[in-house]
Amino acid sequence: MAERRHARIGDIFIIEKGITGLAKANPGPYPLVTTGAERKTSLDYQFNAKAVCIPLVSSTGHGKKTLNYVHYQEGNFALGSILAALLPKDENIISARYLHVYLQKNKDRLLVPLMRGAANVSLSIKDIANLEIPIPPLKEQETIIKKIDGLAENHRRLLNEIAVQLNLLEKLRQQVLQEAIEGKLTTKWRKEHLELISGNNHASRLLENIKAEKEQSMREGKIKKEKPLPPITDEEKPFDLPEGWAWCRLGEITNVVRGGSPRPAGDKRFYEGNIPFLKVSDLTSDNQIYLKSSSYSIKEAGLIKTRHVEANTLMLTNSGATLGIPKICTFPTTFNDGIAAFLGIHNHLNKVFLYYFLKAKSKWFLMEAARGQGQPNLNTDIIGLTTLALPPTAEQQAIVERVENLLNIVDELEIQVSERKDLSEKLMQAVLREAFTEGD
Repeated sequence: MAERRHARIGDIFIIEKGITGLAKANPGPYPLVTTGAERKTSLDYQFNAKAVCIPLVSSTGHGKKTLNYVHYQEGNFALGSILAALLPKDENIISARYLHVYLQKNKDRLLVPLMRGAANVSLSIKDIANLEIPIPPLKEQETIIKKIDGLAENHRRLLNEIAVQLNLLEKLRQQVLQEAIEGKLTTKWRKEHLELISGNNHASRLLENIKAEKEQSMREGKIKKEKPLPPITDEEKPFDLPEGWAWCRLGEITNVVRGGSPRPAGDKRFYEGNIPFLKVSDLTSDNQIYLKSSSYSIKEAGLIKTRHVEANTLMLTNSGATLGIPKICTFPTTFNDGIAAFLGIHNHLNKVFLYYFLKAKSKWFLMEAARGQGQPNLNTDIIGLTTLALPPTAEQQAIVERVENLLNIVDELEIQVSERKDLSEKLMQAVLREAFTEGD
């Protein structure tokens, strides 16, 4: 293989800045290259050429140096004003496609370190022009491109297949949860344990005990008197009730409350103390049942603005795009108004079962919260009115065990699919390294 020479990009490419404002572009017949993965369209075009298009601003902003995409475009196209186009001066020396695959593979090593700025991180055309790159003979460039295109197509097909598999596994996860709260996972269990779902063990008896205890607590002033909840209509019963179960509302078996936040946010008078304080991000950071730490804390002065709950409290996000996500907090904590807590849960109610019920209802919660509103917000009334098919105590535990076994299988399948994805990425990177390091 012939030895490769090196040259400055500015010596072998014409570099021009885009002129189309991405926010004000008029849609039309020509591709408009943007900083993102997808093209927009434009009524006018700026270039008629084969070009490499490089964003001149950080992909994430906020003072971070990142560059997600280096684009290749040919023919008539428009270019956003925050990108630069690199056009070969002589296509007999270097092709735009070769430079594109080279820079896309090496962008984090070559382009990202050139970005400058504190808040608005940007990449200068001068620095791009001064960047030195290897130039193999034209035939070798064509060989590299052909090899990478073939692998990239196989890689795309595999990633599409993996995306389909992951989507099916997520649907399977939701199906497991839905069948759990409908009693379908424990049909056989009920037939084998009739004594645990009838008589005093019937869920209706459990509801009677919960109601009696709540009324006693209200008489003693331990909890506030609650307004009666409306009867459950037939339209609110989406499936036939399994034997031994009973319909109820969440507000009948627990007291749903929201938290609060000391204001102003970050005020040193209230924050950075020794009392845990939860935000929505704490509950949505992973897919685990139990929450074992908080990212924030407050001082005692902030307690008047929030709510304190004991360890092992069941909680639910109730605002923003990630509402409807439950967690069981393992430590005493305070929490903001983007979170609801379930207080006074009877000791014959299984909190993990209730966690799985809330997980199964997460999409429903999002739909209810977004109805008639811009920003989704789930108030405590909606949560309290939610209908629940309540199993007997023993069956709640049987459901939890069955769900955990099935979800463990789904987790294992997801790991296998993810490993295939990682292997494909490593293979792609290995071929790219081989293509671009030989002869350097």
